[in-house]
Amino acid sequence: MSKSVPVITIDGPSGSGKGTIARAVARGLGFHLLDSGALYRLLALHVLQRQRAVQDYSDTELEQLAGSMPAEFRANPQGDIDILLDNQLVNDQLRSEQVGEMASQLAAMPAVRSGLLQRQRDFRQPPGLIADGRDMGTVVFPDAVLKIYLDASPEARAHRRRKQLIEKGENVSIAILLQDLRRRDQRDRDRKHAPLMPAPDAVEIDSTELDIDVVVTMVMQLARQRLPTPAR
Repeated sequence: MSKSVPVITIDGPSGSGKGTIARAVARGLGFHLLDSGALYRLLALHVLQRQRAVQDYSDTELEQLAGSMPAEFRANPQGDIDILLDNQLVNDQLRSEQVGEMASQLAAMPAVRSGLLQRQRDFRQPPGLIADGRDMGTVVFPDAVLKIYLDASPEARAHRRRKQLIEKGENVSIAILLQDLRRRDQRDRDRKHAPLMPAPDAVEIDSTELDIDVVVTMVMQLARQRLPTPAR
């Protein structure tokens, strides 16, 4: 797809609120949405379902598996996105801690990132795209018209994650969630390929003490300043 199609990227660590913000901004602008984390979680679920240890895959096999997994994103009547793997709805399965941990491991593998790169870029369709992830502004869409790096303290992110899990009927301690977040943060930031970091030209926002609506308003204002033509 032509690079004339505008892209806004929202990167940041797990629990920073980037997914929620990205969905709200995409709705506000009438843009398509790429939840890149969902692609990594889909691959994680795909690997887990195959009941074969990641260590048993060659780099070539992992790259091919990432590029060819039977995944689909469909808009539903409620205005949300249904995520399918091999024609099965898997939205809830993708949010499990096991899938999240596996996704974090896979994301550190260059072969996996290479296999998913073009799939992510294929989401660039008119009238525009909001891309949410960890390397959207640094690697996948370096020419984005606006790059946001959304952060929050580990403690705030752990409390947000616990609230989500409680709403699903799961009760996990803050201590365990905080330990898990810090481990993922270190893995994401220390990996050699596409580490988690702000793009040099990113606008950095700390959402620790900010309401979602405030952050959405900030990003919408920046978007309207940067977009080449008025968004609908």
